Amino acid sequence: MTANQKHFGEVLREARIAKGFSLRKFAEKVGISPTYLSLVEQGKVESPPTADRVKRMAELLEENADQWIALAGRVPGDLSEIIQKQPTEMPELLREASGLTPEQLQKLTKQARKFKEKG
Repeated sequence: MTANQKHFGEVLREARIAKGFSLRKFAEKVGISPTYLSLVEQGKVESPPTADRVKRMAELLEENADQWIALAGRVPGDLSEIIQKQPTEMPELLREASGLTPEQLQKLTKQARKFKEKG
């Protein structure tokens, strides 16, 4: 992480406060203890919340769940399932796509949707 990048907890705290959630109320809605939430926000936990909990946080704060899950250092559960269904092809596709620009990835995503529609 570079000096100007914020860790997950900092981003979470800023968004929670901006949306008007108290620490206690937000923790309750996510299903974690206020103490744990405080430690997460301070960057004092070794392991961030699970992908499902981070997704819930993002939903409550009207943020992009995939971005938040990545910021927390987690992988969405559905991706694990997708990879397990095609354990050779999917990792290969991800490795090949890893150097593409965001624009190229968007084009690839659109192309993949067309392939799925054609069946």
